[in-house]
Formats: sequence, C-alpha cells, structure tokens
Amino acid sequence: MRDLNYQLKMLCKYSHEGSFETRVGRERQLSAIANQLHELGFRQLKATSLKQKHVQALVDQWLGQNLSPGTIKNRMSCLRWWAEKINKRSVVARSNEIYGIPDRQFVTSESKARDLGQAQLARVRDENVRMSLRLQRAFGLRREEAIKLQPRWADRGEHLQLKASWTKGRRERTVPIRTEAQRALLEHAKHLAGTGSLIPRGRSYIEQLRIYERHTANAGLSKMHGLRHAYAQQRYLELTGWPSPHGGGPGKEALTPAQQETDRQARLAISRELGHVREQITAVYLGR
Repeated sequence: MRDLNYQLKMLCKYSHEGSFETRVGRERQLSAIANQLHELGFRQLKATSLKQKHVQALVDQWLGQNLSPGTIKNRMSCLRWWAEKINKRSVVARSNEIYGIPDRQFVTSESKARDLGQAQLARVRDENVRMSLRLQRAFGLRREEAIKLQPRWADRGEHLQLKASWTKGRRERTVPIRTEAQRALLEHAKHLAGTGSLIPRGRSYIEQLRIYERHTANAGLSKMHGLRHAYAQQRYLELTGWPSPHGGGPGKEALTPAQQETDRQARLAISRELGHVREQITAVYLGR
C-alpha cells in the first residue's frame, strides 16, 4: 500500500465523525482519490502533502469525465475533510463555483418513488433483509435505520422512536404509527428481532449491510432509497388530500392560498418524519 493510501486510511480510522456508513464511504472515496493522484503523476505523496495544484488536477479530471455535479461535490467534501484534518483548510476553496463545478440539480420532473411487490420481496432470500426493506417502505426509514432498528425498543405505541446512533446526522426523531398495516408489520418485526435489532446475533452492522446489498442485488432490486420517496408521497396525499406533483398532482402555482398553507404544513411534517431539518428538501421527494 502506498504511503498516501495508508495515511488517509489511518486518518479515517481514528475519526468518528458521521455515521458508520458515512465513515466507510469517506474512506473509499479518499482511497480512490489517492489512486487518481498517483495516476495523474503525483508520486511519493503523504497525507500532509496536499496542495492546491493537486485539488485542481483532480477537479479538472472529474469535469473532463463528465461526472454528475453531485458526484463531484461529494468528492470535494472528502477533500475538504482531508484538508481540515491536516490543518490546511485553505488548500481547498470554500466555494465549488471557483472550480467551475455546476450546481447540483436536486429537483427533477421525474418521481424516484419505488414500491415493493410480493413477487419482488419473495426473491430476497434473507428474512432480515426482507423485513428491513418492508420497514423502509412502511415508515420512510433510511437503509441504515431499517437495519439497526430495535423494534421492541422503538415501539412507543403511537410512534416509532429512532435512536441517534441509528440515524444520519445522529438526530433522534419519531415516525408516527398510523395504520393497522404498520402495526402488523411492526409486530412481525418484533417477533423476528426478539429483544435486539434486525442484525442477527453474531453479525456486525457492516456484515449485515453487505448481506443486504448482496441479496437485493441478486433479487434485481436497486435504488431502494426510492422507498422513502414512495412513503413521502403517500404521506403527502394523506395530509393534504391531493397527490404531490411527483405523484401526478398540481404544482404550487396551481394551488389556492389556503391550499399552499396546507402544502407547507404537510411538507414540514414529512421533512421531520424523514429526518431532515429543511422543508425545502421535500421537493426532492414530492416535486414543486
């Protein structure tokens, strides 16, 4: 292993910022960046060697590869994290505009909602993975949350209580239990998990995550984050009485002032249920 790859790996190992999944992703990104720098001709680098010319060379390559703005911005976040850890924040400009990186297009005209039929679920061979998928759809959970969930602990009668250690950004939150179908699913999850989580005894989270990834891929399932989109659109219909723009409903400009206030309140509620702090992010799930 090259010095740079090893030293970046050690930086990541001793950092506990973000969720486990975030830390794993950051380490992978930085390892790939180290390899790219080597291919670009920057040899014998150490973690403390990062300079503006290295950042610019990487950005030029990424832009030349026509990568999406979102992908490039995620990589820039890793570079800024690296620069901060070696006390060289100024090496990476604070604004992506300086590098000519275009804005990320969060809101599209197409819905990303995905649903799960019985036939699709039947192709997932692992019972715990099947339950995690069903919980993602029924409660709008992220993948990590649905794997780490401890159903007996989380069930508070009228809502699910999510621990900070399960969630992105380590923010506790609650999700309402509204329907008989949700209640029945939760009881099934309790029976399956016992007093623990949906990670079987003897496995770590990362091991169960790999099993989740393998079994969903083998079943032909992808982009399961779309289950959260489906949940958000269902909740919008319940809270407003009409479909969201991504669900075929009217855009904001077609709503009356009273309907616009209902729309705003619904989006605030959905944002909280999904674990976001901004109402604006609901446009990704619901459209505008």
